[in-house]
Amino acid sequence: MDLTEAMRSRHSVRQYEDKAIPQDIRQKLEDEVERLNQESGLHMQLFFDEPECFDSARAHYGKFSGVANYLAIVGKKSSDLDEKAGYWGEQVVLLAQSLGLNSCWVAMTHGKSKALIAKDERQVIIVALGYGKTQGVAHKTKPMRDLCSVAGEMPDWFRRGMEAALLSPTAVNQQKFLISWDGQRLSGKVKGAGFYTKVDLGIVKRDFELASGHRFDA
Repeated sequence: MDLTEAMRSRHSVRQYEDKAIPQDIRQKLEDEVERLNQESGLHMQLFFDEPECFDSARAHYGKFSGVANYLAIVGKKSSDLDEKAGYWGEQVVLLAQSLGLNSCWVAMTHGKSKALIAKDERQVIIVALGYGKTQGVAHKTKPMRDLCSVAGEMPDWFRRGMEAALLSPTAVNQQKFLISWDGQRLSGKVKGAGFYTKVDLGIVKRDFELASGHRFDA
């Protein structure tokens, strides 16, 4: 399964089997996290066989069960940290899906993680990982035309990117983003107010880039 196939097959899962992640899969995830941390400057951390983070009233309220593995996305405090967390974290999520694991982005409905967080760092979000009791269900999506702006006819590569963006997970399925192409410049921004919209934008941008083969302009 390549990463674009992983986008189509991945759905949020909150209930997990009591099944350990094999060592070879753990190693692939750890190697990827180390590589991405070096490239991004983030301090993402993986935890396996650690059920305490999701053994809390908030996690139970969020209907999580059986979560014993997770990715804590941590980085130095900055104005773009949330977007970076979504962008680089999505790469790990898609790899996990391609390796047969399920996942769920978790903003507030979890307990205290085991992440090491320096004074100049902040934990942005957590991703639950493991073998789901189900494969989840596809989320509803807004019409593509409401989430993009294109000058002239929409290029095929842009449409591929938008199809991936429609699959991207966003907090409470809010899809508060707008992707634009003016014929020369590819840009993305938060559209409207919502929870964790900058994290969502980072996820959307990464999925768009992987599917379209085009990078966003800085």
